Amino acid sequence: MDFRPMPFDHPDAVKLNDEVQLEYAERYGDEGDATPLDPSMFVPPLGLYLLAYDPLGRPVATGGWRTQDESDEGYANGDAELKRMYVVPEARGLGLARRILAALEEDARAAGRTRMVLETGTAQPEAIALYASSGYEPCVKFGYYRHYETSRCFAKPLT
Repeated sequence: MDFRPMPFDHPDAVKLNDEVQLEYAERYGDEGDATPLDPSMFVPPLGLYLLAYDPLGRPVATGGWRTQDESDEGYANGDAELKRMYVVPEARGLGLARRILAALEEDARAAGRTRMVLETGTAQPEAIALYASSGYEPCVKFGYYRHYETSRCFAKPLT
């Protein structure tokens, strides 16, 4: 697999983002993740967006992080927030999500971030299992979905 930093608004990133939004909509019975995101949030050194390409050059996985600091949404100074982790169904089970997660953690650490945080939901048990097995622990809810019963928030120190 070939892992490449890409702009959040690159056509391949948009394609996979559309796919993950459809999956969110199916799992939760809504319109997908409504968290406001802007491509500038993923521009180094304030963030990073990665795409994984298979040997045929097809985009098969994504993930990004963006800088967060103390706010009324529950973030803390030094946070890096994980966003849009996704692997196409045909490429699941190959360890791509774990590899992207490790690369994003390393990049956020190098950028001086001290904690990686993420929000997922109860309809994504495989995501919860990935994060728990990668050292993430439940934390106080934060972000756009912090008041939703189905929301689950996790954090991992990067220091």
